[in-house]
Amino acid sequence: MAGSKDFSSLDVISGWQGKSNSQLISVNSRITKKGPSYFMSPVVKAFTNIGIGGYLFNEDYSPTHNIGGSAICSYQIPLDKQSLSFLSFGVAVKGIYNTMDSVYSADPGLSMPSESTFYPNLDAGIYYYGPSLFAGFSVTNLLGNPGDPDSLGIYRIPASRQYFFVAGYKFLISKPLNLVLEPSLIINGNTWRYHKITDIIKPMLKIYAQDFCVGTYFNDYDNISFFFQYRYPRFYVGTFFEMPKKTAYYKKDLNVEFAVGVNFSAIKSKNLKYYHW
Repeated sequence: MAGSKDFSSLDVISGWQGKSNSQLISVNSRITKKGPSYFMSPVVKAFTNIGIGGYLFNEDYSPTHNIGGSAICSYQIPLDKQSLSFLSFGVAVKGIYNTMDSVYSADPGLSMPSESTFYPNLDAGIYYYGPSLFAGFSVTNLLGNPGDPDSLGIYRIPASRQYFFVAGYKFLISKPLNLVLEPSLIINGNTWRYHKITDIIKPMLKIYAQDFCVGTYFNDYDNISFFFQYRYPRFYVGTFFEMPKKTAYYKKDLNVEFAVGVNFSAIKSKNLKYYHW
C-alpha cells in the first residue's frame, strides 16, 4: 500500500494492554518528478509510479521483546486514463531483533535459558485500489521462522509465515453531507496457529462523515471494539478500544491504541476536497 496515497505521511501508533505495550512509526510517499514547464508558468511536480515507505517498531510482550524495522518499495500501474484506479506491487525487506526471557520450571525439560536472535525476513503483496473498491493479497515473513520447533512443534520466537487478504467498498450515502459507509473484510491465514474460523475472518465497518470517522473491528469476538479518528487539514488523531463482553472492564486489562498522522504535502487549493483517508 506504500505510495497508494498522493501525499507523503508520517504515522505513529502506540498501544498497550496491561504490562504489554508496542509502538510503531511509519512513513510512506509517492516519488515525484518535475512535470512539463510552460512559458511564464511555474513548474508543476508530477507523480511517478514508484512508492516508498518504511517503519520502525518496538514490542514488549513478556516473555518476548521485539525491535525491528523495514524498508518498502512499490510500483503503481494505472488502469485507466484518468489515473483513478491502480494495481500496486510491493516488497519489503525487514530485520527483527528478538529477545526471549529465561523460563524456569521444576521440570528441567521445560526450563529454557534467555536467548537473543537477529533475523531478516521478507514481505510481498499485490493491491488494487480505486475510487470505491480496494482489495489486496500479501504474504508476511516469507522466510518463515528462524528457529527450530521444540518437541511439541511450537516455535519459541513468535514469527510465522502469514497470508492476508483484504477487501472493502465505499458506499456513498449522502453527497451533501460527505457521508460514506465502508464495510471491509480481513482474512488472516497463519501456517500453524489458527484453527477456528473466527480467528481467520475479521470484518470491519467504517462510517465517514466529512472529517470524522468511526467504526468497529471484530478482531476478537469475545471483545467489543470501536475506534474513531478526526482529520484536520494536515494531520489526524485517532484511538482504538477493545473491551471484554463477558467480564467487567475493570477486571481485565483493556486493549487501547492511539494514533497520530501528519501529511507533509502542500495543500494549495482553497476549496479542500475530502480525499480518501
